[in-house]
Amino acid sequence: MKRQFTVLLALLAGLLVGHAPAHADAAAGSGAVTAPAPQQVLSPTPYMGWNTYYALGGDPTEGEVKSIADFLVDSGLRDAGYQYVWIDGNWAAPTPRSSAGDLVPNPEQFPSGLKPLVDYIHAKGLKAGIYTDAGPYIPGKCGLGSHGYYQRDADQFAAWEFDAVKVDYLCGIAADLDPKTVYTEFAQALRNNAAGRPMLFNLCNPVTSPDWGNYPEEQQSTYSWSYAPQIAQSWRTYTDVGFVGEIKFKDVLRNYDANARHPEVAGPGHFNDPDYLGPELGMTDEEFRTQMTLWSVAAAPLVIGSDVRKLSQTSLGILTDGDVLAINQDTAGIQAVRVGPAGTTETWVKRLANGDRAVVLLNRGDSPTTVTTKASSVGLSGDRFTLKNAWTDQVTESAGTISAAVPAHGAALFRVGPASGKPGVPHVVAGLPQVTQVGGDTVPSGVAPVVAGGDQARVEVTVRNDGAQPVFAPRVELGVPAGWTARPLGTAPKLLDSNRSVTFAFAVTLPTTAAPGSTALTATTSYEVTGKGRLRQETATAVVVAPAPPDGDVVLSHHDWISATSGWMSPTVDRSVGGWSPISMLGQVYPTGIGVASPSTVRYYLGDRCSRLTATVGIDDAVRNVGPEGGTSTFQVIGDGRVLFDSGVVTRDDIRQADIDLTGVRVLDLVVGDAGDGGYNDRANWAGLDATC
Repeated sequence: MKRQFTVLLALLAGLLVGHAPAHADAAAGSGAVTAPAPQQVLSPTPYMGWNTYYALGGDPTEGEVKSIADFLVDSGLRDAGYQYVWIDGNWAAPTPRSSAGDLVPNPEQFPSGLKPLVDYIHAKGLKAGIYTDAGPYIPGKCGLGSHGYYQRDADQFAAWEFDAVKVDYLCGIAADLDPKTVYTEFAQALRNNAAGRPMLFNLCNPVTSPDWGNYPEEQQSTYSWSYAPQIAQSWRTYTDVGFVGEIKFKDVLRNYDANARHPEVAGPGHFNDPDYLGPELGMTDEEFRTQMTLWSVAAAPLVIGSDVRKLSQTSLGILTDGDVLAINQDTAGIQAVRVGPAGTTETWVKRLANGDRAVVLLNRGDSPTTVTTKASSVGLSGDRFTLKNAWTDQVTESAGTISAAVPAHGAALFRVGPASGKPGVPHVVAGLPQVTQVGGDTVPSGVAPVVAGGDQARVEVTVRNDGAQPVFAPRVELGVPAGWTARPLGTAPKLLDSNRSVTFAFAVTLPTTAAPGSTALTATTSYEVTGKGRLRQETATAVVVAPAPPDGDVVLSHHDWISATSGWMSPTVDRSVGGWSPISMLGQVYPTGIGVASPSTVRYYLGDRCSRLTATVGIDDAVRNVGPEGGTSTFQVIGDGRVLFDSGVVTRDDIRQADIDLTGVRVLDLVVGDAGDGGYNDRANWAGLDATC
């Protein structure tokens, strides 16, 4: 353990000063990684583009791909760097090879064939990518595979003039092949293609345990780092980040964390790949901005998974932000590492080619908070530092502290370097409005607050000064929706000294008629800076106003919830998750309830109106039609942060009965966990959910 800790410290130090070690065998526990074999550097910085899979799913067509290519040009995405137009799976004919052994595109989808489509893409100033699998074609199971035809397919892709090849492993795992062996053979075929055409190799093994079942370590994506840097320009580091049409924030964090395990193997020309970007596929704008932040500091390929033709200007602006892209495309090619412990809030740092640091202040939690680190902690020395906020373009100066008010599921991104010359604008952090009490009850840290008509809440805004000089007459004004009132509590100070903070508090009262839904609290923070006049910052936080509480004897699943999440797809009322079948456990069908996949939280507002809840919890019988793996969950009922019921681990062969006292409960959470073995096959049910209110 001591040697592992020493190696991890050495790894962190090496990445911060720009000398990434060639291997970290003790930290990895799976053998040393030799330096990548010499090969042509096809992508010195992470490549950028678009892929058909998440947006178009199966059966992409020639017309759709051309339309996307046109939009990449017209929208400015191409000029921002998104050059690759990548055709993913399901492009081949139902019988994918001719009698001569050549791959054949589906004539219904690509009536002109692939070569004219590639020519069209190239004529737009773009590059073209194609998909295959390292395994064999298996009729009825795997629709496209190159095993046994590696050189023939590489030659054909080159003849069609593709610029990149994504090689999956679905057929490979079905045929129980060794990924290192077959991927090395495919890489050799690509390099030796008959036309001598340079083609990027994206090694895409998405197999993980327990997400896919129980597989040996060497067959999983988490093992690719040990050999892929020698043969590929990028390699997937975990399973898919989502499903067709659906990418969720929790899975973005999961893939980012897996991708961060081996930063030492990333560098110019070879990069860890956490999968695609997913604007407007299930994330809020804030969550997608966080994904873009994390992928950028990870030196990850930036490949858009959404239908770009349908994206908002906000999403397009996030994708094309010049300062953020410059961090991703930094020529040093160094991947960010975490500084300090993992937790709800984290600091990540990426060393840039000119010696600056890209610093991420990440908030994984469900409520806003201020995240803070030191310049010395990210490898910088001195007493003056320039901070450029990559998202807002605001430039400030710090005396050594790097802070930001970060929304729930948000991330601040700064480019930090030594300051010189005349003093700059002090780095003042205007806090986000935060509900800390409702009706006199403290809101637990990290929990999304809920208010209701008639409530009185305490809202706080904390302002801190990280600059070297004081700022004067700090003030905060709180804006609330029409009909609400906000009364300041306390008096404002005359100045805010360096490395100090002050909290402004307000009593906010909601009318009894406050409409349910999400609304915003807006804080306008102002302060005097010597020689700069009075400066202002505006921050806002979304607050959930609850629907009316249930009344009488009710089926809770038929009442409006505040929010509801599911590990995949969405919670389904009175059906198993996905909505394909009635709720059924151990052969008994239940007419009411909620079907979810782990992890899941379904939140209700009870408003201290209910006394009892009964339910039956367990795994839906639908899992028996899928496979023997997984299908284990835990169920908890939580009232105002207090556990009222805990099922323990529940398997497909068991159920639990719950009879719960709800007296005094204001906000109720129904929480499903994965029982520690991942979410594979976890189709969980809350059956009954009969409440007395």
